[in-house]
Amino acid sequence: MPLHLYNTLTRQKEEFKPLHEKYVGMYVCGPTVYGHSHLGHGKSYVAFDVIVRYLRYLGYKVTYVQNITDVGHLLGDTNEGEDRLLKASRLEQKHPMEIAEHYTRSYFEDMDALNVLRPDISPRATGHIVEQIEMVKELIAKGFAYEANGSVYFDVHKFHDYGKLSGRTVGELEAGARVEVKSEKRHPADFALWKKADPEHIMRWPSPWAEGFPGWHIECSAMSMKYLGESFDIHGGGLENQFPHHECEIAQSEGATGKPFVKYWLHNNMVTVDGQKMGKSLNNFTTLKDAFKKWKPETIRFFILQSHYRSTLDFSDEAVDAAGKGLDKLGNTVRTVRERMKSATDPGTTAPIDLARHKAAFLAAMDDDFNTPQALAVLFDLSREVNQFLAAEASPSLSSLQHIDALYRELAETILGLTFDDTRGDSSDALILDGLMGLILDLRKDIRAQKMYALSDKIRDTLKAMGIVVEDKKDGTTTWRKGQ
Repeated sequence: MPLHLYNTLTRQKEEFKPLHEKYVGMYVCGPTVYGHSHLGHGKSYVAFDVIVRYLRYLGYKVTYVQNITDVGHLLGDTNEGEDRLLKASRLEQKHPMEIAEHYTRSYFEDMDALNVLRPDISPRATGHIVEQIEMVKELIAKGFAYEANGSVYFDVHKFHDYGKLSGRTVGELEAGARVEVKSEKRHPADFALWKKADPEHIMRWPSPWAEGFPGWHIECSAMSMKYLGESFDIHGGGLENQFPHHECEIAQSEGATGKPFVKYWLHNNMVTVDGQKMGKSLNNFTTLKDAFKKWKPETIRFFILQSHYRSTLDFSDEAVDAAGKGLDKLGNTVRTVRERMKSATDPGTTAPIDLARHKAAFLAAMDDDFNTPQALAVLFDLSREVNQFLAAEASPSLSSLQHIDALYRELAETILGLTFDDTRGDSSDALILDGLMGLILDLRKDIRAQKMYALSDKIRDTLKAMGIVVEDKKDGTTTWRKGQ
């Protein structure tokens, strides 16, 4: 089955056929860096991380561009409100670029913790002012935009396909406009391409119209086309960006070039709290940094993958705790396989598990619009059979275990970005822990040999209370792992 994805533009699932064979150009709207990232950002960027991973797994060369919005993200549907960076700058009493630098670093720290791959290109809006000005000049020359009192606006009446992504008409937009019509704007739904800076505005650049700054929408058009071309394959972002941001991107991009802008539009749904959207404006958000204080980052990633990217994800402590238990259950199987590999040899008992069937089911789920919940269900089905095999066989063959491990690495780790290796790693603290546990288990083995079972059980129970699980196997060996 070929890959099918849901295209917001056509409102249906379509077979994925890139513009150029074996190459994918993909742009995803990155963060506006005026505060720490929250779980809603995590859902979005984990979702698109899995999409990039799977496209590369299928053999595509993917150029993944994700911008950093460090100027021009104005509040309000019609791009009339206050710049988010300037608002944060005033509240924290820091220069806007200091705000941007601080929260950009914070964003990438959080994404690294979630095992989100870095984009190939992370352009900043402030680094592409020239390209944005040139695009605005082109739109004016072609009659799609007009200058008024030093600002420039896009005339939505001139672009006849305006609304094709969101399904909204210009008439509906004008009737529902939430701001008063300014005298310098021709129509309420017209949006800003360039804004003349007020005297107190800090971030400003010279332009043919007035010293000012770009609108939010023009940034993504200029940056995406600079690195991916005038037409490219995939544009992604949060569902809340479908209108006005992405709608405006289409209008100004296609107005400037006369070519189709993006072939496939992908939108991820939101994180909710008690059925209400999580967001900073509602003050019901949980930052990723706060979440990492309570749960491991891999637990948060697993929690996100349990919902389809186009479905809402309702957040609660109980839901994340349950996700942690599920991840631990899956990880225990993987770690047991890897532990048994250390002593296994060939010949041995061959696992009666149809690995090809599980792989086919997993890939079928991913080919169906990146259905990660179903893909995880396949991994749990696989683990159930693997656990049954390991419980029944004292001497599984090394080759069987290697094939099982290879499948986990291919599907769970390479595609879904999950990690199962013990956190013991190569650090000095980890090596010390590894050595101590080896000594403790050797002493406990001697104690058991002397039939001092009460003392042996006390050691096991004390370690469990400390978060270390000791397991005595049927073959006489003993293993340990960190518990959830």
